Amino acid sequence: MKHITKTALFLFQFIAIGLAAAFVILILKPELLNNIRPKVEIRQHAPTAVEHNVTHSNPTAPFSYATAVQLAAPSVVNIYTSKLVARQPSAEDLLRHYFNGTTPESSSVETSLGSGVIMTPQGHIITNNHVISGATEIQILLNDGRSASAQIVGKDPETDLAILKTDLDSLPVITVGGSDKLQVGDVTLAIGNPYGVGQTVTQGIVSATGRKRLGLNTFENFIQTDAAINPGNSGGALINPRGELIGINSAIFSKSGGSQGIGFAIPINLARKVMTEIIEKGHVVRGWLGVRLRDLPANIAQGLNLPTPGGVIVTGLFEHGPALNAGLQAGDILVSVNNQAILDARSLLDAVAKQPPGSIIELQGQRDQQKFKANIEVTQRPVMTYRNLRR
Repeated sequence: MKHITKTALFLFQFIAIGLAAAFVILILKPELLNNIRPKVEIRQHAPTAVEHNVTHSNPTAPFSYATAVQLAAPSVVNIYTSKLVARQPSAEDLLRHYFNGTTPESSSVETSLGSGVIMTPQGHIITNNHVISGATEIQILLNDGRSASAQIVGKDPETDLAILKTDLDSLPVITVGGSDKLQVGDVTLAIGNPYGVGQTVTQGIVSATGRKRLGLNTFENFIQTDAAINPGNSGGALINPRGELIGINSAIFSKSGGSQGIGFAIPINLARKVMTEIIEKGHVVRGWLGVRLRDLPANIAQGLNLPTPGGVIVTGLFEHGPALNAGLQAGDILVSVNNQAILDARSLLDAVAKQPPGSIIELQGQRDQQKFKANIEVTQRPVMTYRNLRR
């Protein structure tokens, strides 16, 4: 037992001396510690040329969209308009007239601003109809500093689109993409002139596609985006990360007047069709029946044992319109067009508008609880005015 205690004491003294020696060495030579610690290697990724040019190689990569903006921004113009508006004479005007004999001014010049996108080398610019509505003078300002007047080629109030033309040369024409394959979550960039501060770019995603029944236009199929859109952005470009035009910024949903993350753009596929028809034909060609419609309440549809949950009621007919000539009557219930169920008044309006004038459509419905069919020759839809509130 005594032998074991002496051995343990010897080992303890040996270990203590070793630790003391090691401590002295580390104090005098601290760099030796680096040789026994594991090294943590942090590698900073240097983007390749392909990755840096994200808009051409990998449009979903969340790096920089500078190239996309550089491609598209020169094609987006600021639009300044002025128009004469009637005004009521103020009390001060009446006093001047009474004492000085001056005639009170009956009108004043009102200015507004918006944005537009250069679409053709010939100088065609697309914008919103509400941007230039009633304008007596239109001035555009390009990103390169040039300015010029613009003339109205045509407008389509029912989609809130208008086409302008300028005579400037060497115009930067935007590259047009497609809007039919957009998906929720796709990156979007909005370019315009909010509040007149100058060209501004905001970034977001596609929040929804195919937005309808918003009460903004007669014909609606909006892209919804959370890219900030403010007054002055109207008519500007909504682009993808490749710098391609996918929509025309048109409206915002806002209670305060500012951006709330709910903006709407007209898909470029629709806008391009409207632009082409305005340039080539002077107006947009749509089919028309000449009926006023109201959605059929679900409980009435069930009570009538209709084959579909939708349907519409004819509430009125235009004089000399195709529906009246074909024998339709107020009170008729319509349930299908060309064997396609009518969900509501909007769906029937859209289906008829797509038919070229002169084509025949078949309507199925009920009158006095009796089924009927009517073949109607579609005519050209007359120009409608559609007033609404928008930004």
